[in-house]
Amino acid sequence: MIPPTNPAGEYLPEPHLTDARRTELIAVIEQAPRELEQAVAGLDDAQLDAKYRNWSIRQIVQHIADSHAHSYIRCKWTLTEEQPLIKAYDENKWSDLPDTRAGDVTAPLAMLAGVHRCWVQLLRAMTPADFARSFNHPETGKAVVLNDALSYYAWHGRHHTAQITWLRQQHGW
Repeated sequence: MIPPTNPAGEYLPEPHLTDARRTELIAVIEQAPRELEQAVAGLDDAQLDAKYRNWSIRQIVQHIADSHAHSYIRCKWTLTEEQPLIKAYDENKWSDLPDTRAGDVTAPLAMLAGVHRCWVQLLRAMTPADFARSFNHPETGKAVVLNDALSYYAWHGRHHTAQITWLRQQHGW
């Protein structure tokens, strides 16, 4: 069976977040490391190397940690600089590095948990005006508002965790 493109559903932008919705999305981000850890719990090396489309479970775990660390730093840049031009990275090249292809997943899981603890503290301290700030993305040339980044990364963690869960269900793990 061909894995679905978006097992957690399509990302739907939420351009006008209320304070209540931001609180919900921050809670999703807070739970993401635990949900990912549960998704990979008990998997052996062969299972961690199983592919979901182009990436193995091991690579997906590292990708989430890398991507969310970038997002946290981008958020801090945006709060301390006026519309900063952020640094983009090639996620496919990062996913091909040796630590990502063959490394122990406990390290990126711990990294993700730490980044998310810091990120959630920051997000909970932000004001609506802070969430209205934006950064410039060099690949798209567009300004990204922190409200939109919050919404996207809440989805992003669920999206990739659902890929792992889908593989587990398909294989009966």
